[in-house]
Amino acid sequence: MRRITLPVIRTSSDSHPGGRSALTCRFRCGDACFHEVPNTTANPYVGDVIATALSRRSVMRAAAVVTATAAVGAAGAAASPEASAATRRKPSAGKGARGLRFSPVAPNTNDAVTVPEGYGQNVVIRWGEPILRGAPAFDPEKQTAKAQSGQFGYNNDFLALLPLPGERGRQILVANHEYTDEVLMFRGYDPENPTREQVEIAWAAHGLSAVVVEGERRTGKLVAVPRHPLNRRVTATTEFRLTGPAAGSDLLRTSADPSGTKVLGTLNNCSGGTTPWGTTLHGEENFNQYFANASRATDKRYGLGSGATERKWERFDKRFDVAQEPNEPHRFGYVVELDPYDPDSTPRKHTALGRFKHEGATVRLTEDGRPVVYSGDDERFDYFYKFVGSKRMRKGSGRAVREHNLSLLDEGTLYVARLTGDSPSIEIDGTGRLPADGEFDGSGEWIPLATATADGAVSHVEGMTAEEVFVFTRLAGDKVGATKMDRPEDIEPNPHTGKVYVALTNNSNRGRTGYAGADEANPRNLNKHGQVLELTERWNRADSRTFAWSLFLVAGDPNDPATYFAGFPKDQVSPISCPDNVAFDPHGNLWISTDGNQLGSHDGLFGVATRGERRGELKQFATMPNGAETCGPVIQDRRVLVAVQHPGEVDGASVDKPASTWPDGPGRIVRPAVVAVWREDGCDIGV
Repeated sequence: MRRITLPVIRTSSDSHPGGRSALTCRFRCGDACFHEVPNTTANPYVGDVIATALSRRSVMRAAAVVTATAAVGAAGAAASPEASAATRRKPSAGKGARGLRFSPVAPNTNDAVTVPEGYGQNVVIRWGEPILRGAPAFDPEKQTAKAQSGQFGYNNDFLALLPLPGERGRQILVANHEYTDEVLMFRGYDPENPTREQVEIAWAAHGLSAVVVEGERRTGKLVAVPRHPLNRRVTATTEFRLTGPAAGSDLLRTSADPSGTKVLGTLNNCSGGTTPWGTTLHGEENFNQYFANASRATDKRYGLGSGATERKWERFDKRFDVAQEPNEPHRFGYVVELDPYDPDSTPRKHTALGRFKHEGATVRLTEDGRPVVYSGDDERFDYFYKFVGSKRMRKGSGRAVREHNLSLLDEGTLYVARLTGDSPSIEIDGTGRLPADGEFDGSGEWIPLATATADGAVSHVEGMTAEEVFVFTRLAGDKVGATKMDRPEDIEPNPHTGKVYVALTNNSNRGRTGYAGADEANPRNLNKHGQVLELTERWNRADSRTFAWSLFLVAGDPNDPATYFAGFPKDQVSPISCPDNVAFDPHGNLWISTDGNQLGSHDGLFGVATRGERRGELKQFATMPNGAETCGPVIQDRRVLVAVQHPGEVDGASVDKPASTWPDGPGRIVRPAVVAVWREDGCDIGV
């Protein structure tokens, strides 16, 4: 079948960092791109300093990673012929990789969720729809905090679908509600003078929702089941329990909580993950923007502002005023764990996983049943991390087993990644041109930061206590010389191969005066489009201290010579920009959602083959409405679930002047929502 290169839509404006609107930056991350980059360390490019930065023994060990992974055949990313840019494969004619056999959606700017021909869709649940008993129907003109606390929250990001034994055709949908955009929520909103009711509605619209959903037998249509006993809302005022090595620390105590073990609420939950023991994890990301008057804050590394906040919450609760409660920000920036099967349980914040801007948290088990959690710190020039637990998961459903498994993320060792390129820095010139060996690759090691046990915790970072490492984790990463990355976001292990994929969204400051220049893992200066990193841990063991790595994708316009699609012919792939959330389908294909597309099209959802002769074949499956970001996603045999976040979030938009009519048409308020997509003929996705 003859392939035609898909068009790239050009835009006349490139003034705003990351391709987002200014409105999105205001409310989502507190204009992070317009503030100084918090990481001012001078961690070097290791490719040039191996002899001085690493011992001879560690160099030999790093080199052995590549040899060992190639030998076991589990996919040595640095040695595999599949991954080599020098290997220009000519895939056989056919329908494409299994799971990706659909006609790709062309780049577009439609104010709709656009999916491939032959696929249907429905809105599963919208912001404001009642999910708890007693919650009223949504009325945008009569919103109240009490109503919102029983309704589906705002701006759905991470999604999880969990089985519901005993209820045929039903599952539990868990969603993150990352942030609120009050300009698009309230008619006539005055950002300088929000009312208490508006603020309390926003508190209730943050957090998490758990809602039972039911599928149609003949299609992939999915609908919410309101008022089910397992339905739940978690908000910015729900009580959480701090667990792990920093719980009870002086750094976490406040006037309202002198124990340092109880926190009200969770904020800015971005992506997340599910656990093998049946819970969900949620990463608190841009928490810094909610705290005011932080000029005296001790943790400058986290981007806390010195003046008033955008939302002015500090006017209504002193815990958001750092001048009055200097430790309150230390109680956010963790991975949250929720038990969706127990609506009366207290959610937990796991300090052993470190405190930073967690994009998410994904889990796999070691060979002996211990949890390994991967998480990225979504900031320009920040790091990505791994936690290896010391306790084994237990199987079963009793309360004792459940409580044991809920403690698995409180004991173990937290690591940060340091990557070594195998090419001299002179060959990494910032243009994205491949080095002499034909690909961007190398080896790496996980640097231990601290270990938590039942009897206490031990720091592995000179000059920092264990409590300081777990609360000021960014500073610990600085001290050990972790590798500065281009906004590490979602990290996902492939359940078929064990390889780990890291989405690096972009970094327009890379190579600018005063900032770090390109290195082999981040090879482009002024990086607008991002890349996807592929890690192969030694012997394919999740608890390995070393790994091989290569760039699986270098995103952008396929006609740009600086892009790379795992060696697959670039005239047969869709253009992609700014990879964000990632997930795997049942066939082992990687699905990528984007945030901030810099190629002029709306953000979208893409699938890419990770193995076989079609490795690197990337196809667009969906695009989002005006102003919306692609989030989620969940890929099942017969259904794709995607979260349409912040539709209509376009500069100058408001309730009275909407920039989108999605999802309910003209004259109706724009509402973030979850969408299900399925094949109209009832067959599996992409086969």
